[in-house]
Amino acid sequence: MAVKIRLTRMGKKREPIYRIVVADGRNARDGKCIEEIGTYNPNTDPSTYKVDAEKAKKWLNNGAQPTEVVSKIFKLAGIEK
Repeated sequence: MAVKIRLTRMGKKREPIYRIVVADGRNARDGKCIEEIGTYNPNTDPSTYKVDAEKAKKWLNNGAQPTEVVSKIFKLAGIEK
């Protein structure tokens, strides 16, 4: 099972808010997830994010692969593998 750390879209039309989730790579973008580890809001200036660093590090150490956007958010949050 390929576990990914990626974004799930929430919010209204034209006002997206994203959750940072750990999910099976075969599931749909907004499908079932294993665990929610944070949020990302691109609507504010500057964009805001909240990440549970402990959970993120745990999943990275267990082999979960972050997407490009999530890895950029992790760099901003100071989370390294």
